[in-house]
Amino acid sequence: MSAIPTIGVLALQGDVREHLAALTAAGARAVPVRRPAELAEVDGLVIPGGESTTMSKLAVIFGMLEPLRERVAAGLPAYGSCAGMIMLADKILDGRDDQETIGGIDMIVRRNAFGRQNESFEAAVEITGIGGGPVEGVFIRAPWVESTGERTEVLARLDDGTVVAVRSGNLLATSFHPELTGDHRVHELFVDMVRTAG
Repeated sequence: MSAIPTIGVLALQGDVREHLAALTAAGARAVPVRRPAELAEVDGLVIPGGESTTMSKLAVIFGMLEPLRERVAAGLPAYGSCAGMIMLADKILDGRDDQETIGGIDMIVRRNAFGRQNESFEAAVEITGIGGGPVEGVFIRAPWVESTGERTEVLARLDDGTVVAVRSGNLLATSFHPELTGDHRVHELFVDMVRTAG
């Protein structure tokens, strides 16, 4: 792989443009991904924040769900923020009965765990593997991690112990939205993961 990996952003729904900009700033060639053929061309994938039930339905409609599952299972590095964390979870709580996930991270995630839109908040988050002090976590109808399996490493907790960032091999997930802050360190971590995986 070249020093500049090609990283896709799943562009079915959510804050796609912000992730494309953050990945570019972090040293990647960032491209939107809507079709299986586009998915086949990327070295890594970001699954953005948005609405996880809508995203899962659109993934089925666009014929993306199985190709996503196959590539992630085959080792494609992927990073999910907020709804993307839900999409990468092996199990979800409070999901709709028909809600599908890509899976890959051995964790149980609770949807909208922090409450409604008007209960959104920001918090300083110390993340294992990211130097330079805490990142600003923007939590918008965010999930949290209820529990993790032994293959899943907890990277960040809030002061009350709530798990808000995890890593499992080539997979990374955060409850919050680093793409909204102008601080690209989480995206830099993911770009480095993609380079290392290649």
